[in-house]
Formats: sequence, C-alpha cells, structure tokens
Amino acid sequence: MNLEFNKNEDKMKLAVSELKQRWEKVSLGGGKKAIEKQHEKDKLTARERIEYLRDKDKAFVEIGAFTGEGMYEEYGGCPSGGTVAGVGYVSGRQCVIVANDQTVKAGAWFPITGKKNLRLQEIAMENHLPIIYLVDSAGVFLPMQDEIFPDKEHFGRIFRNNARMSAMGITQIAAVMGACVAGGAYLPIMSDETLMVEGKGSIFLAGPYLVKAAIGEDIELETLGGAVTHTEISGIADYKFPTEEQTLDEVKKIMGKLGPAQQAGFNRIAPEAPAKDPKEIYGLFPADNNKPYDMVDVIERIVDKSDFDQFKKDYGKSILCGYARIDGWAVGIVANQRKIVKSRKGEMQMGGVIYNDSADKAARFILNCNQKKIPLIFLQDVTGFMVGSRSEHSGIIKDGAKLVNAVANSIVPKITIIVGNSYGAGNYAMCGKAYDPRFIFAWPTAKIAVMGGEQAAKTLLQIQVSSMRAQGKEIGAEEEKEMLQKIIDKYNTQTTPYYAAARLWVDGIIDPIRTREVISESLHAANHAPIDSSMKLGVFQV
Repeated sequence: MNLEFNKNEDKMKLAVSELKQRWEKVSLGGGKKAIEKQHEKDKLTARERIEYLRDKDKAFVEIGAFTGEGMYEEYGGCPSGGTVAGVGYVSGRQCVIVANDQTVKAGAWFPITGKKNLRLQEIAMENHLPIIYLVDSAGVFLPMQDEIFPDKEHFGRIFRNNARMSAMGITQIAAVMGACVAGGAYLPIMSDETLMVEGKGSIFLAGPYLVKAAIGEDIELETLGGAVTHTEISGIADYKFPTEEQTLDEVKKIMGKLGPAQQAGFNRIAPEAPAKDPKEIYGLFPADNNKPYDMVDVIERIVDKSDFDQFKKDYGKSILCGYARIDGWAVGIVANQRKIVKSRKGEMQMGGVIYNDSADKAARFILNCNQKKIPLIFLQDVTGFMVGSRSEHSGIIKDGAKLVNAVANSIVPKITIIVGNSYGAGNYAMCGKAYDPRFIFAWPTAKIAVMGGEQAAKTLLQIQVSSMRAQGKEIGAEEEKEMLQKIIDKYNTQTTPYYAAARLWVDGIIDPIRTREVISESLHAANHAPIDSSMKLGVFQV
C-alpha cells in the first residue's frame, strides 16, 4: 500500500472512532444517573427493552441515533430525540421498533421527537413493515408545545398515521411500559393490540393532578389508568403482565404468529462476498474531500464478487451507472465518479460534477431500472452541476431537469448513501432527502450544503462587506479576514454529517464497512411493499 492509502486509512479510522465515541455518549440517553433511577424503579431503559425484544442473530439498523444532537441545550438537550428506534427482527419478522427513552425528560416529546417518530412511521408505511411501540412518555414537552402540537407534521400526525397504517393492514403493537398521557394515550389504543406492565404502565387523558384541578376528584394513578383498570374495567388494553420481560415475551409471541408478508419480488440469489476487501475502503477514500479518486474502487468493495456491470461506460463518465448485486439483491447503482475523466469530445471533466451527458445517461438508466423492477442505490459525492456558458448553451438545466424528473417519479425503492460531498442541486439529482429515498445514510466523511464551504464563505463575505460599505463603514483587511474565518467556522459546523443527522436529514451515520449490510437490510425492508408498475414520468424536455 502507498503512503496516500495509509494517510486516507488513518483519517477514516479517526472519523469512525469519533463516530463510535459519539454513539457511546448518546446511547446513555439522559445519562448514567438517569439510567440508575430507571433501574431503581425496576424498569429497563429503552435500549435494554429493544435488546431484550429483538432477535440477536439478525441485524438491527438504528435510525436517528444522533437525532437532536446539539439542539435544545437550554433545556439540557434531547439525546437521540428522546426515542430509541430502528429496523430489526422480532421472532424472525423484520419490523420497526420505537421506544420512548424515559431517561430523557421523562420521555417527553420535543419537536425533533415528533419528527423522528413520524420518520419511523413513514418507514413502516413505505415498506409495509409491522411496527412495535414501547411506550413510556410524559407527553408533549410543554415549554415547546407551540412547536410540536398543532401543525401538519406535529404530534397529532402520529395518530393520523396510526389510522392510515391500520387501513393499510400494517400490524401495530403497543407495549405500555410506563406513562402514556393525554394525547399520547391514543397511540396504544389505535394500535392492533395493547399490552401493559402492572404497576408501571398507565394510560389516561389526564393524570390525577389535572383531574383534581379540573373536576375536583381525588383518585390515585393505578385506579385512574393502570393495567388492572384497563384490562378489567375499561377494556382498553388487551393484556397485562407483572414484569417488563413477560410483556415483551408476549410481543414476541404475537409477532411469531403473523401471516406471511407480501413481497415486491425483487431479484435475489445466494449472496457472495466482495472479491476485494471492504476494509480497503478506508484507504481508498481520500482524507481530503476535494481530492479525486475512482468510485469504481469503492463500488467493487461493496458489491458481490466485486462485479459491477457498467451501463454506457464510455458516455457521461462523471456519473457511473451499472448493475450489480449486494448481498444477493439485484441493484442498479448510480454514483458520482470523482476521478478526472475525459469526455467523448476530448474535454477533461472535473470529478464529482454532473455534466450534460452524465445527467442524460443517469436519467435513462433510472428508467431502465424502473422497467426491470430493480431497486436503485445512489452513492453521493457530488459538488453540483457544471456551470458556465458552454454548459448553459448545451442545455444543462434541461438535462438536469430530466434527471431530477426521473428520480422524483421513480417507483422502485431508492436507497441513498452520502459518502462525501452533497452540494446544491447535485443533492437533489442524486436522490437527497427531498426525493423520498426509502432510507438515507451518511458516512462520517459526508458534507451536506448548498455549496462548498470556501465558495459559500466568500460569497457571504462579499455580501456582508458590500452592505457595511453601503452604510459608510470602512473594512480593513484584518477585519475582513476575521469575518471570513467566522463564516467558514459556522458553515463548516453546519455541513457535518452530525448536524444533518441531528435534524434527520439522514437516517443515520454509518461506518463505511457497514454499507453493504445496511443496504441489504434496507432492500429486505423495501421488498415487503409491492410496487405500482404503472410508471408515469410527467413532462420534460428531450
């Protein structure tokens, strides 16, 4: 291995090490003391509940581990958005699991909590996966109620989704492990089956204090809405058990009796490992996001037998398109080529930039995959579309629109991995969050922004300086330099994958070596939802 490979490998290992350290911190939820208090109450934490429930011999892909990171600091933060969740297996059946984290503000819902829970329901709905709710929440976080309560994508949308999933035939199971208060009380009752832990679980629209204030009635919690009340008097809950473990055991039994899932019928054969070592990705991916590299090298360490069958290999070279298998699944791959290539006209094309011919090629390839019912994998490392008079006169906007149209109207599942840069309209064309990928993940090396940091900072600086001079203020070279550095620092913070993950622009940040596993599990989930074979592309200029 050469020196460059070793430098890249060291940088990636540091990035992965930081990822693990950050995960270990957020995995503690509200912290060690809060976990100890949970145990003192003879209660498991959200992560312990999921670990007890899920099949240990199968993969669990956590969704939104870094949700809320760096947000709501004035309230003490909201690690993982106060909810632990992911896609895993229970009794052999792939499903979505959502668990309120009682160690974070008693499981109260912040605005980002609502967004995360809606994302998990969206995953269940899009992929027709059963969903299990492990409920232990104090309800809406009142100091921020105006940002979580009334709008379309707020708290109430959860219950609307409960109703929609029921109509879609998607199994929903709710295990009430603790408090389930006010509007949140509707979630377990709108599920197919409701289980409660005796002496721990409670469901009511108003707790004892509010009942006293509202109607003057004195009543203790268990009588008002405990497990005995709801299984023997109101009939709201279906089962009660003395311990959390017994409650979760019953969930396993219910899941084990579900009828067979529908299948989309995506092609899969016996998996074969890549012929080239996936660990070499560490050394192949450049430490500097702006340096060129051959994306084919990365693809060959993700796909079965390292076999990548390129489509229009010698045309539109700044985007790679081709067929492969990942863990046995047939896939179509659309990836930005980061090495400098020569176009068919003999021009040198910058890596990571989308040119007219590459946009045209990718649009056609996406249509082919839709025709053949082959899921699409997007590997993003894109700095945007080519600019300048030559591109504009050649119709770059038209070709870009054609690609965006194909991505937007694609009916086969789309799974996006952001490996490096994800800038501007390139983010859209390569199936960013706004284009409904079934799943979207980022490597620790990802950068997501409207444009590169240096270009953005200089543009913002010019605007600020012009504004100040228009007001008659003189700006010295040193002051201008300080202003530029402040802009760069702020912009760099906002382009990190952790900033994106905190806001759920991506479902998670993954170790590059897990890329193959995460894509395979995403495809397994997607295969539960039959697709509509009637393809309507809309209007675009040819």
